[in-house]
Amino acid sequence: MGVALSDEDGQFAQPHATLARKDPVQLLDAVAALAAEHAVEEIVVGLPLHLDGREGASARRARRFAEHLGARTGLPVVMWDERLTTAAAQRVLTEAGVGGREGRQVVDRVAAALLLQSYLDSR
Repeated sequence: MGVALSDEDGQFAQPHATLARKDPVQLLDAVAALAAEHAVEEIVVGLPLHLDGREGASARRARRFAEHLGARTGLPVVMWDERLTTAAAQRVLTEAGVGGREGRQVVDRVAAALLLQSYLDSR
């Protein structure tokens, strides 16, 4: 799972980390620790919708994760449409000449930054 952070003014998103998704409890703990470490005031979680806008199993899992994350951190959690962020991140990395193994290692972070920037721009 990609993680991005914004600057203190909430204007610009930047890629931060990639976290393993294997253990949901460890993932919650890792995100909560990052939120505390960086004095996060609000968390944005990607909502993986189908291209036609419908919610499927992935969206339901994301909503459950967001609910648990809010309970764990006490912070407001916003769900934000993540459609096509991974494809956009791959395009950005390809245009920057980052590919192969290196590109695969950063694509989730870049997608998270694109998602967060979209949210920040909407406010």
